[in-house]
Formats: sequence, C-alpha cells, structure tokens
Amino acid sequence: MQQKYTLLRPDTGMWRKALAGIPRVKDKAQWDALDPFSRWLISTRAAVLLMTLFAGIIAGMYAQMAGHFDWTRFLVLLVGLLMAHAANNILNDLTDHRRGIDKNNAFRTQYGTQPVEQGFMSLGQSRRMAFLTALIGALAGIWLVIASGTTVLWFFLVGVVLLFAYNWPLKHIGLGEPLVVVVWGPMMIGGGFLAITGFWSWDVAIASLPYALGPTAVLFGKHIDKIPWDKPRKVRTFPVIIGHLAARRTTLVLFALQYLVVFYLIATGFFSVALLLVLVALPFYLGTIRRVFTKPTPEECPSYYPKDAWPLWYSSYAFVHNRKFGGMFMLGLILHMVLAHFGVTIF
Repeated sequence: MQQKYTLLRPDTGMWRKALAGIPRVKDKAQWDALDPFSRWLISTRAAVLLMTLFAGIIAGMYAQMAGHFDWTRFLVLLVGLLMAHAANNILNDLTDHRRGIDKNNAFRTQYGTQPVEQGFMSLGQSRRMAFLTALIGALAGIWLVIASGTTVLWFFLVGVVLLFAYNWPLKHIGLGEPLVVVVWGPMMIGGGFLAITGFWSWDVAIASLPYALGPTAVLFGKHIDKIPWDKPRKVRTFPVIIGHLAARRTTLVLFALQYLVVFYLIATGFFSVALLLVLVALPFYLGTIRRVFTKPTPEECPSYYPKDAWPLWYSSYAFVHNRKFGGMFMLGLILHMVLAHFGVTIF
C-alpha cells in the first residue's frame, strides 16, 4: 500500500530542541508526525553543525580583517560547509547501521535518535536525504571553485574524499581525531578564507588552530565515552588505541593549546589583546573540565547531570567548553575588527 504524504505544520519547538541538543524521538508515530525539516535537523545532528557554522564565520572574519570580504562567496561558503557536515553525519549513521555497530541498544540511541537504526527511516530514504544534502554542498563548492579560482578545487576534492572516508576507514584506524584539527582549521577556516578572498594565507591557517582544537576535543570526548562500546566492536578510534587515561589527558592538552595558541598569536601581533576575551572560558576549563577529565567515567548518571544526555559524559563538557571558548573567540574577533575600523590599536 502506497504511503500518503501530508503537509505537516513546521514544528519550531522541535527545531529549537534539535539546534540546542540531540532530541530523542520515542517511536515511529512521533517521527512521522514531524515536519521534514525537523527530521532533517535530527538526522544531521544539527546541534553539532553549529561548530561548522562558527568555523565558516571565522573564515569570513579573517577575510574582512584582510580587506577582501565578499558577501556572496561568504554565504555560499556557509551553505557548502554546513551541507557537507550534515551529509557526513547522515552517512555516518548509514555506515554504522550497515556494519552492525549500532545494533542492540546502541550507544547513540541511548542519548539521542538514530533514525535508520530505530526504523524511523528506511535505508533508501536516508540515502536520498544524504544525496540531496551532499548535492547542495557540492553545488556550492563548484560555484566557489568557478568564482574563486582553481586552488579552491583541491580543497573541494579533499573535502569530498574525507566526507566519504571519515567513518570508514579513517575513524576505525585512529585517524578520525587528528583529521578534525586539519578539517576544522586549515581546510574550513583556511580554505574558507581562500574561497572568499581568492588567495591562501599561512597566517590564517595558523590562526585557525585555536578554534579547530575545540571540535577536536569534542570528538575526543565523544570517543572516550564510547570506548566501552567501540572497543569490543573493533572500532579503533584514537582513544581506543591509546586508552582511557591517556585519551583524557590528551583532551586536556588540546583545551590548553587553544589558549596557548591565542597567546602566541597576540604576542606575534596577528591578534590584538581583544582576543584575551577567550579567558572568560578559562575558569570553566580550570574548574569543571579539569575535574571531570582527571577522573574515570561515573558508573551511573550523577543526580545533578541531565539524564537525557547520559551516557554522554566527557563529550558533553567538551561541547560546553567549545561553545564558551568559541563564542568568546568570535566576540574577541568582532571587538578586534571594530577597534581596527576606528583606528584603535591595542597590543
């Protein structure tokens, strides 16, 4: 019997939930009642797409600081980056489902929604969603190659390869986490700067690192949380390879490097002291983050911790720190540009 489709009213409440976190959908009836955009937001894990949005905005800020900002290229860049990340998340779920990694009360389904694994979407529906999402991203990338020059083509091609290769085999051989530094830094921010301005800058590539280390720490946190699930399934993420304690210590170092690279860029004159606004996030790192990451995972959900987020633990705190640091980093860049516009130089 052919399924009937009806025009569903937009659920802006669900949009907000999907952008703020990873909402749980209890059954297929609730899923079918959602509007298409809500389903897309949940399927793409829209909350984490904000990390990519911030990277694109930072690329635009650097282009403005260089005096070569272009609104059209900037907006197309944002669309391309967001669609690429969204398609990757859909493909990750498809790959994990087909490889049987998410079977039997999967880690992902305990704190969020995995539409394919839970039977809310068929493989065909998920493939079509991934294809259309990736197509929009590809069209944006092709337009930028035409508008900005052939150098952008190499970033576009590498991005396409990583889009399909991240979940298999790269994540399974410990290369997923190191690649995040490259992707969210020199590729997204450095390559985004190139797409907007038409020229490459090694200074911008270095200046991309304070932010890029944040998403890397978030992924480290997530894969530390998943060690008990991934290890017996032979998913050899970097935390699985080096072990729980070493992975936690490595994540603490990643957080610290975010601040140290900002200090370096201020000392070298690339940034003004306006970027010291990132220190607003430092108490959270020195207090909460250090306390959490120096201890093993609690055996059960603590009473003060949101039960909807469990069994995520380290990744949740890393995500909060990324938003705090990333928000202050962007605010510092805005202040830096405003001061420069009015001819105020502070070092």
